[in-house]
Amino acid sequence: MAGRGRDEIAGMVLGAWDAFLERAESVDLDRSSRLPGWRAHEICVHLGCWDDHAALHDLIVSARAGAPGTPPDPDAVNARVTTAHRDASRDEVLHALRRNRAATARYLSEEPEELDTAPAVSVVGRLPLLSVVLGQAYELAVHGLDLVSCGAEPPPPAVLQSGLAALTDVTGALAAATGTRGRVTLVTPDGGWGFVADGDGWQVRRTPAGVVDGPAVEAAADLLLDAASGRVNPVPAVARRALKVHDVGGLLQLAPIVQQAPGIPGGPILQLAARTVGGAGGLLGRLFGRR
Repeated sequence: MAGRGRDEIAGMVLGAWDAFLERAESVDLDRSSRLPGWRAHEICVHLGCWDDHAALHDLIVSARAGAPGTPPDPDAVNARVTTAHRDASRDEVLHALRRNRAATARYLSEEPEELDTAPAVSVVGRLPLLSVVLGQAYELAVHGLDLVSCGAEPPPPAVLQSGLAALTDVTGALAAATGTRGRVTLVTPDGGWGFVADGDGWQVRRTPAGVVDGPAVEAAADLLLDAASGRVNPVPAVARRALKVHDVGGLLQLAPIVQQAPGIPGGPILQLAARTVGGAGGLLGRLFGRR
């Protein structure tokens, strides 16, 4: 996606931020969500930028330093941040969200573009920094869907598509990083996103509505995101044909990346493919941790 330019990436990521902020401002943060043990408060807290938790700043530092170190444990990070700010006021939580949105806008407008393709240590391994920044769109889309259980309006279709683009880009990057050759398309009634990867790199493409060519997972955008993030079990969705898997063998070509990136997004969908051919499962990661 870096090849599409910062302007397009900025529109996707900042648009996702604006939609999420609008919904966060509309809900009671004390309402329980569909995530066990998490209120809307915890969802918003862990997406915020705090004095003791500035994820984007840390990623920029990592990229400037050549991506040393190992990926952090997302569960531990989430637990630390949500515990530390459990009693934060509504205004403080919303301010932290706005700070993170502002930090993202500042990166996209002020940091040198050579950082975009520099590797940074993310929770799933070393990825180009711009891919991790775009990954916010995936997280914001999924957590926007989580806020629906707290009374918020669903995320706009454009945000869901941005989330799918981020999911596609990161999965392609991980495939290329592990030398895995393969391709997959996420197909929705409004169009979709696909990638082709090999040991030399990966390319992301926008696909028109209704086009299925090769390995693909087809469903409504919100269902694809819920399945990819483990919010729903995809098996019943397949049984009622709300989710369709095309060319299972082609999908399974991507399985080797799980050996090196156990937090791969879309893991539950690959697990479904593995079950379909009687293979082993265990691909239950998510892009930004188990939330």
